[in-house]
Amino acid sequence: MSILIKGGTVVNATGAVAADVLVDGEKIVALLAPGFPVQADETIDAGGKYVIPGGIDAHTHMEMPFGGTFSADTFETGTIAAAWGGTTTIIDFAVQAKGTSLLSTLDKWHAKADGRCAVDYGFHMIVSDVTDTSLKEMESCIDAGVNTFKMFMAYPGVFYATDGEILRAMQKARETGATIMMHAENGIAIDQLVAQALAQGRTDPVEHGLTRPAELEGEATSRAITLAKVTGSPLYIVHLSAAQALDAVTKARDTGQNVFAETCPQYLYLSLEDLAKPDFEGSKYVASPPLRPKEHQSELWRGLRTNDLSVVSTDHCPFCFKDQKELGRGDFSKIPNGMPGVEHRVDLLHQGVVKGEITLERWVEIASTTPARMFGLHPRKGVIAPGADADVVVYDPTARQVISAATHHMNVDYSAYEGMEITGKVDTVLSRGRVVVDAGGFHGAAGHGRFLSRELNQYLV
Repeated sequence: MSILIKGGTVVNATGAVAADVLVDGEKIVALLAPGFPVQADETIDAGGKYVIPGGIDAHTHMEMPFGGTFSADTFETGTIAAAWGGTTTIIDFAVQAKGTSLLSTLDKWHAKADGRCAVDYGFHMIVSDVTDTSLKEMESCIDAGVNTFKMFMAYPGVFYATDGEILRAMQKARETGATIMMHAENGIAIDQLVAQALAQGRTDPVEHGLTRPAELEGEATSRAITLAKVTGSPLYIVHLSAAQALDAVTKARDTGQNVFAETCPQYLYLSLEDLAKPDFEGSKYVASPPLRPKEHQSELWRGLRTNDLSVVSTDHCPFCFKDQKELGRGDFSKIPNGMPGVEHRVDLLHQGVVKGEITLERWVEIASTTPARMFGLHPRKGVIAPGADADVVVYDPTARQVISAATHHMNVDYSAYEGMEITGKVDTVLSRGRVVVDAGGFHGAAGHGRFLSRELNQYLV
């Protein structure tokens, strides 16, 4: 069917303009002068509102195994929550276990997601076992539309990769055009600090932050950048949280190296003070890298303005406070690492516009357009333009809302932003031309979302 979205301000990364948007089937077919006469099966009034491309959350963890449990959102519940928040594409992580193949891992994650997602989705591949076989399988993953490979300098014994293993994977990435994604924290040193804290009886959640100091994120980021320079591999630093890590990324980018980085809303709005909340409340904020002292926040906003931070993703990995986070009572190292956020990313970034931290166009760029380009989905995704998928969000910039677990749609029993008052709210969401959120109701369905086979990073030079 055809849909006319009329009276709104279309906001792309390149600018804002008053225009009507005509959708036919799954595609945007025209941008029209306001009021241009055209027939459509349905009309959506966007008067006084923004019309923006659907958000792309390039870092989520649905049904992820961690520490003897699984993240609380399934691909169905997590993508429904994403839709409520104006995100119409997620890129999740298939997690290779030691001793298994990348292709069997990809098959396993397809089985989890296929027929269950309410919005479109893709996959990155976590490489935890670097062997001749897995390096060869990276080529097959690329053929299957998965061309980004995440590695860890953290979590020894689980995901940790040595510098030699990272170097070999980066050499394969340089050969194939793939991008290596890096969790950059010095896990060997962190494990020593954690053991020392527990031996001294320091067991509260705040110790999670104190034993993962910003300096060790900065060191690992610098080391990953050096390995990428030696190999000529593209590098994407995930969930950057610390000024020291941002400095390393900035210096590399200033030399023209193919180094990119994302941050997350929790690092822009929350801090070590939240980890220090009494009565084990701090466990709700345990994620890795940890929340930092507040002074890091202004540096991250600056990085977003200068494009040294290119993307904001959520690292959505929710664990319920009851029964899951509580696994770490008396031992902070056993608290499952992760926080919920997929539903609130677009809103929280709009707060950056409200506060004057970023422009309206930059909001769209970091929430949608850059991740589309970074992960090989543009111009199908990330833009309001003829020929693009009709992933469209009508956004009310004046609406007021309060974030709360009582009203969110994520399958988790708390909100990391409980009670936060914000300006701006998603009004209507289209996913490939289907109205999935409107008038305070969800009208989509599990299985509507399709797997996205992705091209290579479009920013490589």
